[in-house]
Amino acid sequence: MANSLDAEPVTTTTQPAAKVEMPEKKKAKRSPKAKAEPRPAARKNASAASKAEEAPAATTGRKTYSEKERAEMLALIQKSISGGATHKSAVKQAGISEQTYYQWKKATPPAPVGDDLKDLVALEEENKRLKSLLAERLRKENAELKRKLGL
Repeated sequence: MANSLDAEPVTTTTQPAAKVEMPEKKKAKRSPKAKAEPRPAARKNASAASKAEEAPAATTGRKTYSEKERAEMLALIQKSISGGATHKSAVKQAGISEQTYYQWKKATPPAPVGDDLKDLVALEEENKRLKSLLAERLRKENAELKRKLGL
């Protein structure tokens, strides 16, 4: 009997199948600057282009208000509330969120009470001065009239 270990191995060579080479598609990488630049939209009519130019603020993000604008809006909201409107409707009418309103209100320093008192004292002093000036003029006028009448 023939030993299977002693037998010569039969070598069969198979030719590999023909490789089908697919050309690799090279992706062109865009630079970060190119990604950030908006592409101009193709417009079919001029009116659409003019509308886009009129409203660039819609794409700019949130609006920041100056201190003066904030004070004006807070005063407007306070006036609406004192007129009988609700907080929510007054804030919506002003065009800001309720959260923004409360943050602005919290950040706004309260009106100093001492200034009102100082103003009141100054007005009282001016009032006294004017009263004394008027009294002096009336006395002079009365004295002159008495002289003319001979009393």
